[in-house]
Formats: sequence, C-alpha cells, structure tokens
Amino acid sequence: MRVTFLGTGTSQGVPVIGCDCTVCSSLDFRDKRTRTSIFIETGDINIAVDTGPDFRIQILRERIKKLDAILYTHEHKDHTAGMDDIRPFNFSQKKDMPIYGTKKVLAQIKREFAYVFEEVKYPGVPSVIPFEIENKAFEVEGIHIMPIKVMHYRLPVFGFRIADFTYITDAKTIDPEELDKIRGSKVLVVNALQKTHHISHFTLDEAIELVEEIKPEMAYFTHISHKLGTQHEIEKQLPANIRLAYDGLKIDII
Repeated sequence: MRVTFLGTGTSQGVPVIGCDCTVCSSLDFRDKRTRTSIFIETGDINIAVDTGPDFRIQILRERIKKLDAILYTHEHKDHTAGMDDIRPFNFSQKKDMPIYGTKKVLAQIKREFAYVFEEVKYPGVPSVIPFEIENKAFEVEGIHIMPIKVMHYRLPVFGFRIADFTYITDAKTIDPEELDKIRGSKVLVVNALQKTHHISHFTLDEAIELVEEIKPEMAYFTHISHKLGTQHEIEKQLPANIRLAYDGLKIDII
C-alpha cells in the first residue's frame, strides 16, 4: 500500500490569507499546506479520503489519472468542497464515482451539490453513486475498511483503517472501544493542529500521547495549522517514530 498526502493543512490552509507569521512566511515547501486529504493505492485500486477545496490542484500536482472511490470522514467544507472536480475521472473512466459516507455526510453533500442529484441533470455534471456507511466494516472494490468513530468536539467523524494503516483527522476525543480498533497499526496518521488547547482538535502533546498509547511503528501528524510551528522547528522536538506529514509526502506500508 502506498499513501500520498494530498494535503496536510487545516481549514484555512497554510499560509493563511493576510498572515505574516514565521510559518506563513516560510520558504520551506513543507510549510505550504493545502486542505487535508490522502490518496491510497493498494493493488490496482485507488481511493481518496476527502475532497477538499484544493482537490483539483492536488490531483494535478500528483498526476493522478485513476480514482476508484472516495471516502468521506465528515461533512465540513474543507473535506468536501472539491467533489465537483471528480468530473474528469467520470469522463476518462466512463463510470460513476462511488462515494462513501455516513447518512449525515451524504445528506450534506446532496444539499451542497444538489445539481449532481437532480432527476434531470445538466450535461457534464459529476456522476456519483452514494453508499451509506455505518460504524462497522465495509468493502470498497474488495478492500476491507474499518471505520473508527472519533469526536470533533460534538461532531462524529470517521477515521479509517485499511490493513496496518490507520488515518484519523479532526479528532479531539476517541472512546476506548474505538481506540481498540487502532491498536496493532504499523502506521498511524492523526491530526495535530497546534500547541495550545483547541476545542475540537488534538494539540501536539495530545497527538503524541495517542501515539505513545497505540505504539505504531511510525506516526505522521496532519491537519496542521500555522500556529503549530515550522516543519523544521517541530520535527526537532518529536520522538524518532513521529514525523510531521507534508503535502506530497509518500509512504509505503508493507
């Protein structure tokens, strides 16, 4: 399995419009963060997790030409707003795009992209097949996927585990039974927004504590804001088995 980080930034991205802080002014390409999303290649199946506002430029940057399905973690715009940009895949692959989300997530997508679901469609709109998922294992093109329910303040969000890889974003708390689903993962990706307290996201210290409890071989932090610090500064403070993800990073899970 290969995982590409399409985006690793929080809802505003980094740099933030109008901000001149050290992070937003950084010349390090790793400090330029588009909205959070990943691309998973396993066998000949390609799956994206979330389609944020930057989805088009992320797909172009990584030269992705095939996409078999999309998993949605939750309904916030920084994770859904780019769904319209799946149209080229519809055209090139000559098929509808399967999208997977909870009942609430799919309802939000149907509201925001109402034209996609009209009975009589305008020519050229995206073509999707929605699949409702619950907090139990399901399959996408033969790939076994385990949802992991986390809480984004009071909003339920799904992380996903595929084999030895677990991906969690927008988490603040995780119940013990959901933590048990993560245990044994070789690679864990989790959000680490900033150093100071936040109502709906793990801080850097909270994310490190989670990694120390789960004990994966490697962990990567994502959904990073400009308040966390520069890649160079923060990575010097991390344990050897934890790194900050950055846009374009590719990791292989064997």
